[in-house]
Amino acid sequence: MLTRLAFAVAIATAGLVATSSSARGDPGWGSVDCSAKPGPGCELIAEMSHGDQGRRPSVSDTTAHEGVQDAFACRYVPVDQGAPGVAQPDGPGGWFHLLCSADGKNTANQPPVWIPAGQQAAPSLTPEQVAMMARDRLRLPAPSIAMNPAGEQLVHLPTWLWLREGWSTTSASASVPGITVTAVAEPASASWSTGDGSTVTCSGPGTAFTAGNDPKAASPDCGHTYRRSSRGLPGEAFTASVTVHWNVRWSGAGQSGVFPGLTTTASTTLRVAESQALNSR
Repeated sequence: MLTRLAFAVAIATAGLVATSSSARGDPGWGSVDCSAKPGPGCELIAEMSHGDQGRRPSVSDTTAHEGVQDAFACRYVPVDQGAPGVAQPDGPGGWFHLLCSADGKNTANQPPVWIPAGQQAAPSLTPEQVAMMARDRLRLPAPSIAMNPAGEQLVHLPTWLWLREGWSTTSASASVPGITVTAVAEPASASWSTGDGSTVTCSGPGTAFTAGNDPKAASPDCGHTYRRSSRGLPGEAFTASVTVHWNVRWSGAGQSGVFPGLTTTASTTLRVAESQALNSR
């Protein structure tokens, strides 16, 4: 038996009702649509569907809940069968697949659930599924490339590489009744492609070159020395880029975990010239 569990999601209006027959008319999505706008939530209830040979329940929204922090769109979609290896229970009812989305991305990855005819039921999410919603709300700062020399680089003169912006810890949270999860993204490394075929991996944002530093000295933690000029290339310039790698962890409802790392990138062009020497006799 499915337990009656109130699941709150944000809706724009109340009273949205769709039977399973109307859902089949829209096989890709169908059923109740709780739109992703701030406001109260809705409880999804499974009821008996008329005109469907007593097989499929319908899904409707009812009681609103206050205090929902995040806006999600959730819907039950009727499907023809359950998960592989799961036998269909006896009696009338139907298989439904739960789809929950945040910012237009499907974040509920649950197997189909059997809803007996006349059984009141509502979908529930695991902490990890709520964590996926929090991860999708992360807004990672874009990297901003800086170099010294500030203008044209010179062959055999050390180039300092660093990030003006794009290296800071950021977090986002998602909540449904009974579960609040926070995802935290931390920058781990910066991989530089210098455009001349070389790559440089730095464990931090790099050290900014400031007045008083020796222009002939190499960066203490993130730099590169060009060995050839960019002459003859399109635009007479190399294309350099940086990719920042992020570690993402989440915690909430007594659980925790990690997600595959995220990345942010930026690129720029730079000219590298041969240094000219004057010989005199």
